[in-house]
Amino acid sequence: MDKPLSASAQRVQDALAELGFNLQVIELPASTRTALEAAQAVGCQVGQIVKSLVFRALRSDRPILVVASGINRVNESVITRQIGEPLGKADASFVRERTGFVIGGVPPVGHLESLETFIDQDLMQYSQVWAAAGTPNAVFELTPENLIRMTGGKLVKIT
Repeated sequence: MDKPLSASAQRVQDALAELGFNLQVIELPASTRTALEAAQAVGCQVGQIVKSLVFRALRSDRPILVVASGINRVNESVITRQIGEPLGKADASFVRERTGFVIGGVPPVGHLESLETFIDQDLMQYSQVWAAAGTPNAVFELTPENLIRMTGGKLVKIT
């Protein structure tokens, strides 16, 4: 019998189902906290790992989600231009408070509040990608097209 998912991973599984996606959250024995660890754990390229990075819009204090390919670094000025206000780093308590998840396990869906989302266009080159699912060792596999549909995110060049 399969071991039940942790509460945070189950929350992501439930969010996926509510959104109409038949995708399976899995919890691995190895950490998937970094893109490299995640790629090694699931056996894919680092670029196929979906990094969900939460930033803080400095004037409005709203969370901004950037969903990036594991090999890319976010050019914050690109996102600043997109949102029309300065962007800052979000600390661990801000991320937890606004998404309900810990850094290293933030999924693209299932947050406590709606997040304006930007998706790295480089993810579109892959047929399958892997995203965090609520904990530093939970992930799920999906297509880049499903990522766009489930998040309502805007496709941008983030580098």
